[in-house]
Amino acid sequence: MRLPGRGGRPRGVSAALRDANGDRTRWERLLGRFRLPVLLVTVALLYGTLGYWLIEGQSLLDALYTTVLTLSTVGVGTGPAPGPGGKVFTISLIFFGVVALFTAIGVGAEVVASGELGRWMRRSRMDRSVDHLSGHYVICAYGRVGRAVVAELRRQGRPGVVIESKPELAEVLEEHGVLHLGGDATDEQVLRRAGIERATGLVCAVDSDAANVFITLTARALNPDLRIIARAAESASVDKLMRAGADEVVSPYGLSGRRMALLALQPSVLEVLDLLDLGPGIRLEEVVVRPGSRLDGLTVLEARTRFAGVAILAVREPGREVDANPDPHLRLTSGHLIVVLGPDTILNRMAD
Repeated sequence: MRLPGRGGRPRGVSAALRDANGDRTRWERLLGRFRLPVLLVTVALLYGTLGYWLIEGQSLLDALYTTVLTLSTVGVGTGPAPGPGGKVFTISLIFFGVVALFTAIGVGAEVVASGELGRWMRRSRMDRSVDHLSGHYVICAYGRVGRAVVAELRRQGRPGVVIESKPELAEVLEEHGVLHLGGDATDEQVLRRAGIERATGLVCAVDSDAANVFITLTARALNPDLRIIARAAESASVDKLMRAGADEVVSPYGLSGRRMALLALQPSVLEVLDLLDLGPGIRLEEVVVRPGSRLDGLTVLEARTRFAGVAILAVREPGREVDANPDPHLRLTSGHLIVVLGPDTILNRMAD
């Protein structure tokens, strides 16, 4: 695996860099389409004002007023009729104004028909929505892994934003109603636009281990408290990602292989594992015991009794490893973390 090369970006990823400043670029491109019509209208106003000022001897204000009336097809007003030179000039001004008007109408119709204006407005609304996010999750790349992560976040009602460098996936993201930003996730400015400093977690699902290492390094520097989950295609990348600051490293291929092996060798084990996804009303969750919460001061046995219907699968005491078989008489205090499986309604009460 190649590490970031010259310029501070991973080699092999630079070809995927697309518009890190997407919103500004779209706005500039949209304004560029109207540059010629605006220029023509401005020149027409100057041409008419100077012409009536020089030919008809009008004041600059009256000349501008007459020009606006003429270009708007209202007429030249109720004053004295222009002389022969003024009439010829008015005819030339009308032709000039018609060209400018139809050019502006043509460009406006093209922008509306192409959907570019609508896309820019949707993009602006989406960027404003991202700016208001806090405690959300940032997902880098919307491939098969990224889509599965987004689906699970939605199932649990957690906010998230996707960073995707491939422009062809922008329409897919919009169709799926997913908050997203265009750009390269290895770019610090793109991560900042995604609100990485306000985020709770980051999922590095890019199909390049080098990119995931670089994203992890950058994100960890921007938000030391961020929980980072990284994808590793190669086993050799696991250690690099951990040293870069990832909290957990997942190999999709390794997980798929183990699941297939369990299906072949121990299918009953998977029946138990599938309990973790019984539907939208049941979920597996970590609950941190906070001072004054409903769990504070209860033993494990008392918690199981009070919150009937919830299975307490494991407990982690501060500074210790996870205990998958906790003592029923263990008293839960501030800082304990319990892993529970049960209905949403009861889990929500436990977390209060």
